[in-house]
Amino acid sequence: MSGYQWLVLALCFLIVAADGMDVAIMGFVAPSILQEWGISRAAFGIVMSAAPFGLVFGALVAGPASDKVGRKKVLVLSVLAFAVLTLATSYARDVTELAVLRFLTGIGLGAAMPNTTTLLSEYVPEKRRSLMVTLMFTGFNLGSALVGFVAASIIPAYGWRTVLIIGGLVPLALVPLLIAFLPESARFLAVRGASKERIGRTLGRVCGTNFDAETQFISPEPPVQARTPVRLLISQGFGLMTVALWVTYFMGLMVIYLLTGWLPTLLKDAGLTVSQAASITALFQIGGTAGGVFVGWLMDKRAPTRVISLAYLGGALSVLALAGAGAMSAALGVLVALVGFCMSGAQTGLNAYAPSCYPTMARATGVSWMLGMGRFGSIFGSMIGGVVLGMGQGFATVLGLLAIPAALAAAAVLLSRRRAAV
Repeated sequence: MSGYQWLVLALCFLIVAADGMDVAIMGFVAPSILQEWGISRAAFGIVMSAAPFGLVFGALVAGPASDKVGRKKVLVLSVLAFAVLTLATSYARDVTELAVLRFLTGIGLGAAMPNTTTLLSEYVPEKRRSLMVTLMFTGFNLGSALVGFVAASIIPAYGWRTVLIIGGLVPLALVPLLIAFLPESARFLAVRGASKERIGRTLGRVCGTNFDAETQFISPEPPVQARTPVRLLISQGFGLMTVALWVTYFMGLMVIYLLTGWLPTLLKDAGLTVSQAASITALFQIGGTAGGVFVGWLMDKRAPTRVISLAYLGGALSVLALAGAGAMSAALGVLVALVGFCMSGAQTGLNAYAPSCYPTMARATGVSWMLGMGRFGSIFGSMIGGVVLGMGQGFATVLGLLAIPAALAAAAVLLSRRRAAV
């Protein structure tokens, strides 16, 4: 790892942290909006699911676009988009405006995540790839946790709109840094037939080497038959693996989004204050940060699918333990952190595993379509949370049901198989 590679990791970490802030932000401001606007939880479910719908569109479009025009261009535009739109959301006047703006914000968020994953995986050493990518993804958990603590301290004094303003200013400040320092993927440039001078300049910054004018650059990957990246995902040799990744990601996000979106409201209904509920929910992200690093480290030493499967299974068991303990348990914070350790750890590990499953010409598409298809799980989780709460179901029932998709994710990931690293 050269100094420039660490810089790429840091920039991707900051992007993912800003992404995590903006994805989780509505869960922390939801109780205040519900109280101020006097709307039902079921009605607010539309707002909670708007960003995940946008994430689907953003991911499905960004992958093929990135495999065509480059990782960096799509990544910079996506960060700029969700920064500006989050700022605009702070001026929303009703549920309709809030839902529309969150949908548009989601498109930018959905385009950012797969491109950071793809770009970083192409610039870190193979033997430490899983650990490095999961280190990047700890930014998502830390960003989500940070906005929780910010919300807990700011909302009582300045209101929920201030939290959204902060959530927009942070990624906006990143855009100039990305333009100046983020490199394009050298593998992408080689596959797309870029000039050797351009590839040499890019790799020279990364490796600290001056390549002479006669140096040729190639990407030694086995040939593929598919004409487009999307066709490759479902072609022979990739189809079963692709579907297994989609199902696993769907189930994992269903659990994570229902928890991060509705746990503050569940805890408030159980008798905790808004500040207490926000702080307890933030522990989910803290646990997820530690879990992501541990799972990534273990994936570089053991079979990745087995490691991820065991983490999901641990998530199912810890969710059941949390449901049984109840919202007023003295061990509430520890159990919430444990659920985050297992579920977010497994989900982060899956993000690190996916890029190695596809060749360069379809890598961004493979990762982004996994995220896009899996985002339907986040949509379902966000919506079903409002419906179940509207039916009067309490903390134990809602949490207990989440053990089912967590166990299904543990089973589904075992159906995927790792191809030769490319």
